[in-house]
Amino acid sequence: MTITLSPEDEQLVRERLDSGSFQTPEEVVHHALVADQQPNAPAPNKRKLTLSEFFLQSPLAGSELDLERSKDTGRNIEL
Repeated sequence: MTITLSPEDEQLVRERLDSGSFQTPEEVVHHALVADQQPNAPAPNKRKLTLSEFFLQSPLAGSELDLERSKDTGRNIEL
């Protein structure tokens, strides 16, 4: 059997492969077909991202946000 994917669907398959959850396009399609039969089917175990990978893939990556916090100088208390 041969199928033709739209460019959008092909991109989705590539994203699933890049995530490390699947090894082949056939696995992606198989999982989608099985999940369609079982609406609450969990995704296969996904490789956890390192903290740096998480931030690099964030939608805010490259937005030049300043996430520095001002140092807390504490407060004066009487003893």
